[in-house]
Amino acid sequence: MPLKKSELYASLWKSCDELRGGMDASQYKDYVLVLLFMKYVSDKAASRPDYDLIVPAGGSFADMVGLKGKADIGDGINKVITKLAEANDTLRGAIDVADFNDDDKLGKGKEKVDRLTNLVAIFESPSLDFRGNSAQGDDLLGDAYEYLMRNFATESGKSKGQFYTPAEVSRIMSAVVGVSKATSGTQSIYDPTCGSGSLLLKAHDAAQSATGLDLAIYGQEMDNATAALARMNMVLHDATTAEIAGGTSTLASPEFLDPAGSQIKRFDYVVANPPFSAKSWTTGFDPLHDVYERFKFGQPPAKNGDYAFLLHMVASLKSTGRAAVILPHGVLFRPNSEAGIRRELVRRGLIEGVIGLPANLFYGTGIPACVIVIDKAGADTRRGIFMVDASRGYRKEGAKNRLREQDIHRIVDTFGRQVEETRYSRLVPIEEIERNAFNLNLARYIDAGDAEDPQDIGAHLEGGIPEADVRALEGYRDVFPEVVGSLFGPGDRPGYCRLTVDPQAIRATVFGHDEFGAFAKSLAEVFDEWWRSVEETLASVKIGDKPKELIQSISESVLAAFAHAPLIDRYDVYQRLMDYWAEAFQDDVYLVAQSGWCEAAKPRLLINVKGVERAQPDFTIGKQRFKSDLIPAGILVSRYFPDMRTSLEALESDINVLEAELAEITEEHGVDDGVLADLLDDKGKINRRGLIARLRGLTDDPEATSECAILERLLAVIDGIAAKKATAKTAKEALDRSVSECYGRLTEADIKSLVLHDKWRARLAGDVEGEMARVSQSLVLRVAALSARYASALPALAADTEAAWVLVAADLRSIGAVVE
Repeated sequence: MPLKKSELYASLWKSCDELRGGMDASQYKDYVLVLLFMKYVSDKAASRPDYDLIVPAGGSFADMVGLKGKADIGDGINKVITKLAEANDTLRGAIDVADFNDDDKLGKGKEKVDRLTNLVAIFESPSLDFRGNSAQGDDLLGDAYEYLMRNFATESGKSKGQFYTPAEVSRIMSAVVGVSKATSGTQSIYDPTCGSGSLLLKAHDAAQSATGLDLAIYGQEMDNATAALARMNMVLHDATTAEIAGGTSTLASPEFLDPAGSQIKRFDYVVANPPFSAKSWTTGFDPLHDVYERFKFGQPPAKNGDYAFLLHMVASLKSTGRAAVILPHGVLFRPNSEAGIRRELVRRGLIEGVIGLPANLFYGTGIPACVIVIDKAGADTRRGIFMVDASRGYRKEGAKNRLREQDIHRIVDTFGRQVEETRYSRLVPIEEIERNAFNLNLARYIDAGDAEDPQDIGAHLEGGIPEADVRALEGYRDVFPEVVGSLFGPGDRPGYCRLTVDPQAIRATVFGHDEFGAFAKSLAEVFDEWWRSVEETLASVKIGDKPKELIQSISESVLAAFAHAPLIDRYDVYQRLMDYWAEAFQDDVYLVAQSGWCEAAKPRLLINVKGVERAQPDFTIGKQRFKSDLIPAGILVSRYFPDMRTSLEALESDINVLEAELAEITEEHGVDDGVLADLLDDKGKINRRGLIARLRGLTDDPEATSECAILERLLAVIDGIAAKKATAKTAKEALDRSVSECYGRLTEADIKSLVLHDKWRARLAGDVEGEMARVSQSLVLRVAALSARYASALPALAADTEAAWVLVAADLRSIGAVVE
């Protein structure tokens, strides 16, 4: 049975627990990722004779397995890794950095042996078999590698999490830098502070997906261990020709020079996330006498390297090159020498755009950052800078903020099409920027705050709802003219109206109106038309297909389908689709793309494996527990066995009623002097044998009629629960057998029908209905807010206050107080 993407990720992350006690997350990532790499390469070499890498005898993961439990396991693992590295030049200095025999980090003696043995055993698990676990073109393991690094970055803390750029930001940069417009495979992508290489790979993948071109990759990373991660990352993503230089500072010792070695090498595209505000950027060289002349626009501050990195990137671009760089917001407005550099960049037309991002996105800092887009090709004719303030679009996730799919797409769409949108984006003329002393602070040009909700003093003083507030409901009036008309009527003076229904009836008025029904129907028709357009594509998924290309296609189509739907924000519908993709949809598609519809639909036997989270079974046969990922048993039951489910649910309902009655009787009569006090055990449970014995003893006692009635009812309830549970158990076993047999009878057509209609379509249709209800509810809430805001005019409030004071004064006088 193929491995689900989500289960692969969870299993790998659990492996990290084996090393948590010995070292910081920034260190143990090196060990876990090397083992992951070894397992992947070994599995691939075993299944593909034409695999690019050589796995020599004594240099495979199987050789590591043979070391489990041995006293010299640490040294042995080092030797296995060394053999693999020596057989492949691209792996030297990449996989042989971490020392698996380090007593300080891994412990000594048995502690180290047990830790490494357990870690190897986790990767040995049958559930982590990568030999057949790749949908062609979709890098399952590469994605898992990125998943692990994101988790490592999260746990490494501010000082040590800078090796990883969030994938969401990397995708934005890859899009706005324009790699999708590459025209030749000889073009290049460069990252002067490449970290673990994730940003480079995202740009490379974006170019390859859009053009089919395999652009050359160049990266430099000062930290050797992090550069090793980048090299492994390149291999896992089949970018084996990438050149990653490590161990030196890009500013002091740039590794990529022209053939003469006297000038910086020029690239077509540059993407980077340099360390924010580096204080020691001048270490190792004198920027005043920079031999590469990178700082001719001005000298960055000695204690702040943001502009030093930016100027290095400008110098690294060809005359037609483009760059996207992440920098802290301060670079947009800081004074002194940075202001002079900023002025030169703007005047020369080098800055195409600035994109403001939310705070707390990055692992090295919580401050907000921006993406500056440099475009040399259009510099001569540039008349403005396109600015996007996307700082408010994100989702809180744990301690960090995360960009949602809709945030990413909106940024890319807006920037790519240069669409001006109120409170979000503007093309700001250079003349306006010059009037602002070349200050690029987004707040000077875009008011991204919420639109002010005005308070009407006249309405507060004299009552009524301002007609201006009703006119502000224009979007709703276009769709629900009669609904809005039925909610508001003429007021007692010009310019004001009144609510014509009870505030408690607003929701019923909106949702019960024919216009709402028509609105719901129109959205359902949009959804149905979109579904018909993608249904055949989904039904045609086959072994070897690329799930990432599939979701790219259908997600773009949903944006197009809902572009003109009333009231609904198409990006919200898009987000619903992408949330479902992340939750379960992608796992389904990956399963089918790996093994086909029929194989993917087969239930799998659940086996408890150390380090792998136990899944809840769909059904049980004897002691064997089964799970079906593609077609959950509930879907099968709804389609084929609804009567059996209804009967079982009725039994469970009866059991719940009886158990509630049992709890009520026990609570009422189980007190210290109650009838049941001496029949309860330490856990508050009834002793049935004692209950029967008590009843027998009271049978002939005429004064115990009431007590007998209680005990008899209690016994009936207890026996009723037992009988119902036995019947329910038999019914559940029968249903499980029916479900198990049904899975074996399903044809491919049956499977596709169940998955496409009962699972995927049903969920997505429900999501669209949810969006419809949400926007309609916002009308209800707005009308209710207006009603409440102006419900009591000032004179009425004053009269109420005076009446209340009269009552209070009377009470005070009644107790002898003097009231003026």
